[in-house]
Amino acid sequence: MKILMVHPHDLFSKAEPWTTRIRNIAKQFKKNSHEVRVVYFPLVNRENEQIFYADGIEFIPLSRQVGKGNFLKNIRFFIKESKWADVIHFQKCFHYAALPVLIGGFLNKKPLHYDWDDWEIKIFHYCAKQPWLTGVFLGALERFIPLLCDTISVSSLRLKQECLRYGINEKLIFMAPVGADLELFHPRISPVRIRERYNIDSPLISYIGQLHGGQYAEQFIKAAKIVLNSIRDITFMIVGGGYRLEELKTLAAVLDIDEHIIFTDSVAHQEVPLFMAAADIAIACFEDNDITRCKSPLKIAEYMACGKPIVASNVGEVINMLGGAAVITEPDNPEDLARGIIKLLEDEPLRKRLSVKARQRAEEIYNWKNTTENLLRAYRYSLGVVSY
Repeated sequence: MKILMVHPHDLFSKAEPWTTRIRNIAKQFKKNSHEVRVVYFPLVNRENEQIFYADGIEFIPLSRQVGKGNFLKNIRFFIKESKWADVIHFQKCFHYAALPVLIGGFLNKKPLHYDWDDWEIKIFHYCAKQPWLTGVFLGALERFIPLLCDTISVSSLRLKQECLRYGINEKLIFMAPVGADLELFHPRISPVRIRERYNIDSPLISYIGQLHGGQYAEQFIKAAKIVLNSIRDITFMIVGGGYRLEELKTLAAVLDIDEHIIFTDSVAHQEVPLFMAAADIAIACFEDNDITRCKSPLKIAEYMACGKPIVASNVGEVINMLGGAAVITEPDNPEDLARGIIKLLEDEPLRKRLSVKARQRAEEIYNWKNTTENLLRAYRYSLGVVSY
């Protein structure tokens, strides 16, 4: 099968780490002997950026520059490129990528698959003050793009409910939560490298994730303050970068625990397994809102693959993903989060049991191979190869 995959962000920038989803799915397709081309939009426009190959996959950079000329150029590109594909898979509803893809697919009568993994308009309004008209346009695109596609994959039951509310036939909706690369993330990775780099010789509690809007590391910091009131010989680490980084550092200083929290800033995705290996307990804390109800959080899949004891908030897909392989706490509740951390710190047998169960969950369900198989079912359905 020839699969044209499109993502509106930069697949090779630490500033846009969420693109790991499409990169890993493309790798799985290639392993299954499918032909794959991936179109992406670099964060910084560079003249004469070239097409290149990696792991047998063709990567094609396009410009996300604002302007009619560039927009028309991208439309012409997708009209031509769509002729090659059997199926066109695109992620997210940003106009500079989604609209040219739709036009190219329609004109060439190719099946269009929309991979809906986040509720983008909710993230848009949560992040910061944004132009009103831009929000209206983005919201309209996210509302109507699913109606224009042949099949849809969703990362959560909440997004499936939205599709059904829009009137989309349930047969066209396929579950495709996040996964982990089981070869890159595993329990056998040594913790020594990171612990030596940061001179850590105490139990380490880690929060890993980007620090933009829709992330909740402030709960982690507030919980750390509570834990440190009881247990002093402990280290906390926040792995990730984003525009909220300085705000979070200030919060740690105000709470007078900045000496106990290590902020790493952005790290390359290839290094994330090393940071996870160093952690004794991994944290996935969230608020309960429209954004978190729609997510299947990547960090949870990767924590599980590394066999980490996890403390997580009970919201959205989280409890379904973990399936009993974690201590579950109330969302938006630092006090309960702190209780969960202390519970694991004080119960080594529980930590060991949860570690084993977490890895099993990743091996059985939350891996990119399983996600890709679900997507292939969607493609085949749109091509009429198999019945539902």
